[in-house]
Amino acid sequence: MASRTRRAGTALVGVTALLAGCGGAGGSGAAALAPVAAAPAPAPSPTPAPAAGSIALTGATSPVHDPAILADGGRYYLFTTGNAGNAAGLLGLRTSDDLRDWTLRGGSYVALPAWAASAVPGASGMWAPDISKVGSEYRLYYSISTFGSNRSAIGLATATVIDPAAPAAHWIDQGPVIRSDVTDDYNAIDPNAFTDADGRSWLVFGSFWSGIKLIELDPTTGKRRDGDPLRSLAARPSPGAIEAPFVIRHRGFYYLFASFDFCCRGAASSYNTVVGRSATPTGPYVDRAGIAMLRGGGTPVLASGQGTGDRYIGRGHAAILQRADGDVIVYHAYDTQRNGTPTLQIQPLAWDAEGWPVAR
Repeated sequence: MASRTRRAGTALVGVTALLAGCGGAGGSGAAALAPVAAAPAPAPSPTPAPAAGSIALTGATSPVHDPAILADGGRYYLFTTGNAGNAAGLLGLRTSDDLRDWTLRGGSYVALPAWAASAVPGASGMWAPDISKVGSEYRLYYSISTFGSNRSAIGLATATVIDPAAPAAHWIDQGPVIRSDVTDDYNAIDPNAFTDADGRSWLVFGSFWSGIKLIELDPTTGKRRDGDPLRSLAARPSPGAIEAPFVIRHRGFYYLFASFDFCCRGAASSYNTVVGRSATPTGPYVDRAGIAMLRGGGTPVLASGQGTGDRYIGRGHAAILQRADGDVIVYHAYDTQRNGTPTLQIQPLAWDAEGWPVAR
């Protein structure tokens, strides 16, 4: 999720339900601010103008934070952090038949799983989901944490049906996949599962602290493989913030997208998206200039938008949807004309002659 300082700082205003989802954890040693009371959400525009280069979207496009997307059976499924807008439930589900018009369906969970109370005392929400399909099984990874803490956990729910009419009906919680505690130098939130060219399954995750991590998964269960070591993929020198990793495979390389700087500050957010690539899923990942992501490298993909006069700023927590008719990058950005409301954005993602992604 995002600046998991998830300091509630300058208002992710208008989104009470998302305050829980914006609290991840700040950098190591950073003191978290207490959540602030949110103002009433402004009425959504029926056809809000998209960010420059973005596809024009309609329907339930805000508030949307930390979007995760899946294309399946001619339909697009979008899962997001926190409460499902004004509907009851956690991990909101939206659907679309054309990637443009979105309908809010409700929450994928009605309450935190039973194991969360002891694993992460004080947690009240679920953040930063990731959705994938392995064979006939849908896998929904999610984060549980509290503001400013790395006492966190990534959980997994599975289903054989995603039912838009009853989003929480078919998910079976499988418990935690990985946890972190205050004695660790990493934060177990912001999961993204992917499969490599050899069919091995991986989970990349991380927010603040020592950066982005990787574990191998058992492809049968979706849980961590027994005896698997923790690997480091990307980091920034303190106080540089890094989180929200997402990995795809494209033409012989693995591309690691990550969010730099801060989300969850409404119109003051500075989130931006960068990328590096590697010949192997375990790295090393380097940017276009050859700088290792473990040393703070990252080639810009989505600028923060601050100072550009753009209506939407703080572009981050990106997911990549690979399609035969052209890839797209899906992310949230803050609408400066609507009190900093986090809003869904989708842009075409092209590839240049040297094999680097370019958000049009």
